[in-house]
Amino acid sequence: MKKKLKIIGISFLILLLLLIASPFIFQSQIKDMVKNFINNNVNAKVEFNDVDLSFIRSFPQANVTLDNLVITNFEPFKNDTLASVKQLSLDMSVKELFKTASEDPIIVNSINVDDALINLKTNKDGQINWDIAKENTNNTSSDTSNNDGFAFDIENYSINNSAFNYIDESANTLIKVTNINHTGNGIFSGGTSQLDTKTEANVTFSLDSTEYLSNNLIKLDALIDLDIPNQTYTFKDNKGFVNDLPLQFKGYVKQLEDGQEIDISFENPGSSFKEFLAVIPKTYAKNLDNVNTTGNFKVNGIIKGKVTEETIPTLDINILSDNASFKFADLPKRVENININAQIKNETGLVDDTYVNLNALNFKIDQDVFKSSATIKNLTTNMLVNANIDGVLNLANITKAYPIELENELKGILKAKLNTSFDMNAIETNAYERIKNNGMVSVSGFEFSSADIVNPINISNAEVNFNPGTIKLDKFNATTGQSDLNATGTINNLLGFLLSNKKLKGNFNVNSNKFVVSDFMIEGGSEAPVNQSTEPDTALKIPEFLDCNVTANATTVVYDNLTLKDVKGSLNITDGKAQLNNMTSSIFDGNLSLNGLVDTTKEQSTFKMQLGASNFNISESFNGLDMLQALAPIAKALEGKLNSSIDISGTLGQDFTPILNTISGDAFAELLTGEFKPKNEQLFTALENKLSFLDFSKLNLKDLTAKLSFNNGQVNVQPFDIKYKDIKMTIGGSHSFSNTMNYQVVIDVPAKYLGSDVNALINKINDPAVNNITIPVTASVSGNTTKPQVSTDLTSGVKTLTQQLVEIQKQKLINQGKGKLNDAIGNILNNNNQSSDSTSTTTNNPVKDVIGGLLGGNKPKDSTKTDSTKTKNNVKDVLGGLFGKKKKSD
Repeated sequence: MKKKLKIIGISFLILLLLLIASPFIFQSQIKDMVKNFINNNVNAKVEFNDVDLSFIRSFPQANVTLDNLVITNFEPFKNDTLASVKQLSLDMSVKELFKTASEDPIIVNSINVDDALINLKTNKDGQINWDIAKENTNNTSSDTSNNDGFAFDIENYSINNSAFNYIDESANTLIKVTNINHTGNGIFSGGTSQLDTKTEANVTFSLDSTEYLSNNLIKLDALIDLDIPNQTYTFKDNKGFVNDLPLQFKGYVKQLEDGQEIDISFENPGSSFKEFLAVIPKTYAKNLDNVNTTGNFKVNGIIKGKVTEETIPTLDINILSDNASFKFADLPKRVENININAQIKNETGLVDDTYVNLNALNFKIDQDVFKSSATIKNLTTNMLVNANIDGVLNLANITKAYPIELENELKGILKAKLNTSFDMNAIETNAYERIKNNGMVSVSGFEFSSADIVNPINISNAEVNFNPGTIKLDKFNATTGQSDLNATGTINNLLGFLLSNKKLKGNFNVNSNKFVVSDFMIEGGSEAPVNQSTEPDTALKIPEFLDCNVTANATTVVYDNLTLKDVKGSLNITDGKAQLNNMTSSIFDGNLSLNGLVDTTKEQSTFKMQLGASNFNISESFNGLDMLQALAPIAKALEGKLNSSIDISGTLGQDFTPILNTISGDAFAELLTGEFKPKNEQLFTALENKLSFLDFSKLNLKDLTAKLSFNNGQVNVQPFDIKYKDIKMTIGGSHSFSNTMNYQVVIDVPAKYLGSDVNALINKINDPAVNNITIPVTASVSGNTTKPQVSTDLTSGVKTLTQQLVEIQKQKLINQGKGKLNDAIGNILNNNNQSSDSTSTTTNNPVKDVIGGLLGGNKPKDSTKTDSTKTKNNVKDVLGGLFGKKKKSD
């Protein structure tokens, strides 16, 4: 007995080892088989990481598993992913692994697909991306038993955690199915059999950008009779769910050579109105266990006919509810008098003949009754719509009657009495003559709040009147924060904006008594630093869906720390840009004009403006505007009036404030009246300390003009002249927006301001012409406005001037000496012609007088010496003194 058990154990161990080792033995053969099958049958790029063979996982069958299978299209869908599968697993008999290409196809008994994504696409030209099977040119026989590849004799299959997308660009259709979990058990070979399936998925369906299903949960448990020879599949004992709405259906689908034949009918098994609420997605329906309903709800339909390239089945789907009501236990309001009567019909089998009749959708909350009806035709081509709305709705009651969670609380009374008739092509082409609107819609007491705005918007009264061809905004009175708005105007394409991707077009007149810009900004935006260097993620943008003209008139506009009065002008908004035209305002006791463009389409918003300032109060404007302080920081020390024109462009920060180091442009300024008030300005103190003859508090700058340019944070000031008393000053240079300076002030200083020594020389010369002598003194200004550094060349200038004055004095003395010398020589010569008696004491008196005059009137100590040698020496001394030589002592 032990020996038998030992033999059995050894045999089992050998068998187990063979099962473990076999996959490694046949691994290469399996890979080759899969690759050959793909290459012979698929016209696409197919990749997979590995192929795994196991005899244990599905014993006694073999299991073949492909990991990370990816199928990528060729042209015209090049590089599009048709399918990706994390794991594809096939179970088959072991003998199927040893078949050669000349034998029958390999039979697969079980398929399991995990984490698959299938993308089916039809482009605008009608081409499809899933037609990737190669034509089999080697087999012309109708007998498919000898085809190379795989055949399926499936007993069970499963698709787990997968997704499916279908996009038809030609029909603007999207079907998106996610969280697919599907299983099926049955025999697909032989004559007839049954297939038992269970399916669960979330379905989204949209047509022409309108979602008819939005991530709705679909469940289906179906028992299907399979008639393989006749290719007919009959549904029996079937039950499905749309969200929580149960549907029973029966009928069949038959495969034809040119399409399919369908004959299916369905209905909800019950009739309670609660089943209608079950259609609503659970995201919005919440828990239906605590809702009380009255009245009935019934949905039934028949889909019958052929599906071909030209036809669809006829449709007769009906949804009915009569005098129903519901109330959630934890909510205060009841919705009652609910009447629904809708049909979806197609009586010809032609797609264009499908239409929807919404004969009634009526309800009542409290005393508010709301009624509507509509007819929609030509669903797939140029859709025709005729709709009527008549009713009153208290918006606050929506959340009091139905457990929907809104991001923002709604308040207000909506009144509507409107009929509209249009076709979609008219909306898309702005053919207003085919858009027929009549009626009105009004809102009162409306309150809207959002995380995107600082304060709730309260609309006290708004009324829109619809007329053929025009929509008029007759009233719009609103407040938010400290701001008020009153608007009227016309809207050109409201339906195009609501029903398609059209822009909202119109012309509006907006009036306001007080408009505070920060009331309309994202909270915290106004605190962004003025000189920020990067654009925050939360920067404001002009909505690109707007295409309108706005004429504005505001009594007071508050922007940051500025208060503007009587603001008027027009604004054109389109494509995320705002064009300002002829904007005017009163500010800083003067007038401001503004033209320009704000562009928010790029990552960083930009602006380009032309500003005109007239009669601005200088100190107020330069203290109130950071930009003016950056352009001319010293000007805030001025008092008086200013005219200026500025061309400027740059980048805007989060709150539409210019980022200073990005702006560039030119400016021209004219001072109508201007006085310095420099007591607190370090620069002027430093200049006065260096140049004591200046007193900036007495400087008059009336009629001063200056030109400057700026770029990349640097301001260049063209040289301009100012006068202080009889002193001319020329100022030029540059500074940065961080207030570092590099300026030169060239001052033509009259000699009389340069100290007592210089004035003594001027007095000694005693010549009126000398009083007009000036010297240029250059003051170099560096550092910044809070800590300026001033240097001058005053010392060298005074030294130069002194040398000039001495030279003038010398020339004057020389000229005077030459005249007196000539007179003296003439007298001497005249005396020599007199009597030869030269001993008389009066002979040399004229010479002595000349010398004395030359020497300042001092007589020689020894006046009795009259010899000619002494006379000659005295003349030499005089000449020497005139030419700068010292007089010798007697």
